[in-house]
Amino acid sequence: MSKAVERLVVAATAGVFVAGTALGVNLAFSKPEPVAAEPTCEVKTVATGEVLSSNLVMVHVYNASQRAGIANRVKINLERRGFLGGVAQNNPGQLKAKNVIVLTSDPTDPRAKLVARQFKGKVIFKGADFETEDGISVLIGPDYAGLKKASTKLKAGRDVSVCVPTITLP
Repeated sequence: MSKAVERLVVAATAGVFVAGTALGVNLAFSKPEPVAAEPTCEVKTVATGEVLSSNLVMVHVYNASQRAGIANRVKINLERRGFLGGVAQNNPGQLKAKNVIVLTSDPTDPRAKLVARQFKGKVIFKGADFETEDGISVLIGPDYAGLKKASTKLKAGRDVSVCVPTITLP
């Protein structure tokens, strides 16, 4: 290889290095392009008299007992029944549950009724003392009796709007 060709190769390599470094620094310090917020769910309405099924109800489970992992276990078991799984975490509030409390300000909500009928033992309806997620939240206490065989469908006694999560594929 002649000296002129070697110099040309070294100059080209140096040029690529300098350009790449400049581009990298520019990208590292540039502001990201704004991304349009996409809806996280699609609102569906179940009219009075129509069937509300478990696959339209998001359930969040909070542990108010000393049993580690019970919220996650209950959430998984509800998901097996077709419910949409929400959060599973320890009770962030001060409410104490014996068996199960369905956290709602409206015990006539068909979603709350459908979730409540899944549990054995006494289920109480009570307003939450912390900020809850969209959907139905339940508090599991130390005397949790488990799930019973129950229908995962309910004829809605009134119109109810549900937010079904959307999944956007790339």
